[in-house]
Amino acid sequence: MDPQNKIFVTGHAGLVGSAIVRNLKRNGYENVITASKQELDLRNQQMVEQWFSENRPEYVFLAAGKVGGILANSTFPGQFLYDNLLIAGNTIEASRKQKVKKLLYLGSSCIYPKLATQPIVESQLLTGPLEPTNEAYAIAKIAGIKLCDSYRTEYGCNFISAMPTNLYGIGDNFSEQSSHEIPALIRKFHDAKLKNETEVTIWGTGTPLREFLHVDDLAEACRFLMLKYDLPGPINVGVGTDVSIHELAIMIQKIVYKDCDIKFDVRKPDGTPKKCLDVRQIKSLGWSHKIDLYEGLRSTYDWYLENQSSLRSKEL
Repeated sequence: MDPQNKIFVTGHAGLVGSAIVRNLKRNGYENVITASKQELDLRNQQMVEQWFSENRPEYVFLAAGKVGGILANSTFPGQFLYDNLLIAGNTIEASRKQKVKKLLYLGSSCIYPKLATQPIVESQLLTGPLEPTNEAYAIAKIAGIKLCDSYRTEYGCNFISAMPTNLYGIGDNFSEQSSHEIPALIRKFHDAKLKNETEVTIWGTGTPLREFLHVDDLAEACRFLMLKYDLPGPINVGVGTDVSIHELAIMIQKIVYKDCDIKFDVRKPDGTPKKCLDVRQIKSLGWSHKIDLYEGLRSTYDWYLENQSSLRSKEL
């Protein structure tokens, strides 16, 4: 992948896609193309194939997808499964037809079994039941991985799959209805601060363990894998260590609003009890994360403070 190559980043307005675009441009890749949802609905096969035929990208980062936290996944499983199946299927098929040189498909650590041995190695894919609260999303992501591998086998396509752990950072989704752990907690503490509340209530027991990777670290990993990795099957991208939701909440409390107590609503679901990726494979290639969690949380909150007005207006 050379600086002059035409590179298509799907989902460029989202958390991951925007980080990939920033990373590519910062590293001298000037021929990066994107398309808004109005210009290109990735769920529409005819539209996707026509767009690929007209624009002929040489490299594709497939970062688009319908994403959300436990509430959104539990409420709209049909939408999560349908939309993500179509996005992956249409983009991968169009890439094959237009002879894209290389495609990187981004999955999620939720593809692994709920009770997978920790840390989770790539070979544990499809070895046990999934976490019920995000099963639909996980199945769609697994289908994308298998489609990349199947096209590699049948057509010789150089399509690879990367499985990032839980992500956060600049450009995150802070919606009350569909945000993940970190933006949801940042918003909860910030809103409590504005209202001078003395208590912040968090879903679950606080005991689940999660691994968090800053999205700018993921973007660097994606560029790295495009240059260095050409094997089938998923490759994990993470930090290799985890923290409890309670520990995470305390870090965010210190950054956002120290003058409150933390309460856990144990009636709400916890999700998977522990989820930490084994990242020895990608580290053996020469990549490792660089952004410390606490500093990453601080910069994410700073970005939220600068953008909260526009973020909230989009929800109206």
